[in-house]
Order: sequence, then structure tokens, then C-alpha cells
Amino acid sequence: MDVPKEYVESAFSQLLGCRLQRLDTGVAEVALALAPHLRNRGQKLHGGAIFSLVDITMGLACSASHGFDQQSVTIECKINYLRAVSEGEVRCTARVLHAGRRTLVVDADVLQDDKLVAKAQGTFAVL
Repeated sequence: MDVPKEYVESAFSQLLGCRLQRLDTGVAEVALALAPHLRNRGQKLHGGAIFSLVDITMGLACSASHGFDQQSVTIECKINYLRAVSEGEVRCTARVLHAGRRTLVVDADVLQDDKLVAKAQGTFAVL
């Protein structure tokens, strides 16, 4: 899917260092490298950075589902953290499970290589 850069990047996603890897109808994949400013006190990738990566990727999947001419916002999101990340890069893949007229339900996996780091599900409102 060919979309102008300003539709897929925000100042916040750039601040984190998110990089769009794939965008198809209802699917988005975004990578994030573990940088020093993303570490928690234990020197692992901060859970808030992982959650932000999930929310950004889910939002892109929604836009890729309903079109970038409409906006959607997070209503709720639940995440399970399954393993810590000490180095390297993670990738989040988000898929729209249900695209209604008013809401979308999205599922996301965060992986490092082939290992599941976090699993999330969210609901988005179409504005």
C-alpha cells in the first residue's frame, strides 16, 4: 500500500524510533530498535515503549482498513507482556479482526525474532 509519509508517521512515532515495515489492507507492521532512551531502570525495553509501539501499529492497521481519509482513536487496549527485551529490535504486527462502521477490533503481536514479547487487543472508534 503506497501512502504518503505524513499519513503514516507522527512526531511521537519518530521520537520513539518506529519504522514502518509493511502496510496492507487491515494489516500493519512496525519495527522498533532498543535505544538507550527506551530502557527502563532494569535496562530492558520499557513496557510503555512496547505499548506505544502496539498502539501506533494498531492505529495504522485501522487506517489501512477504513482509509487514511478517516480517523480512528483508541477506545481501549489490553496487553500481556510475556518476555523482557535486553537488546536488538522488536516488530509489532497488527491485524484488524473486525471493521464495523463505528468501531474496529484489532489484534497485535510483538515479536523479537520468532519469540513472542507481548500480545495485545484493542478497540478503536471511527471518527
